[in-house]
Amino acid sequence: MLVVSDTHAPRHWKACPPALLPELERAELVLHAGDVCTPDVLDLLAGFAPLHVVRGNNDGPDVAAWGAPDTLELDLAGVKVAMIHDSGQKQGRSARMRRRFPEADLVVFGHSHIPLEEVPDDPRTGVRLLNPGSPTDKRRQPTGTYAVLDLRDGAIVDARIEPLAR
Repeated sequence: MLVVSDTHAPRHWKACPPALLPELERAELVLHAGDVCTPDVLDLLAGFAPLHVVRGNNDGPDVAAWGAPDTLELDLAGVKVAMIHDSGQKQGRSARMRRRFPEADLVVFGHSHIPLEEVPDDPRTGVRLLNPGSPTDKRRQPTGTYAVLDLRDGAIVDARIEPLAR
């Protein structure tokens, strides 16, 4: 499963980054954590695999009309995945997301453009977090990033951030 966020088309996503194409071709499912900005990006991503997307703060009515709600809760291979674009400030994030999505095993978010994969110390009070960063608007990161998720039989087998090859 491929996870992306903050593609910011057309300002930063002029076209799909060529290095992302092999990942898209392998993906069985794509998650986009918002700030798509134009629905043509969603059309392209959905051409590779089924796509779930949430609306970001830079997404307009056209992205919402494509089918992007503000939050989304999914059961993927028996894993309860919640999606939101802006999870708020870093301090207290895991506990705040646990309160917001009490049933979630994993919360996927974006907004900061800072890649993050975090497992809580105590899953009763916190939730596992995944922010794929951005493949196109790296801001202060050394390179663009995306995430790969492997979910099977109700378990998170792998959740990792990958740098976008140059």
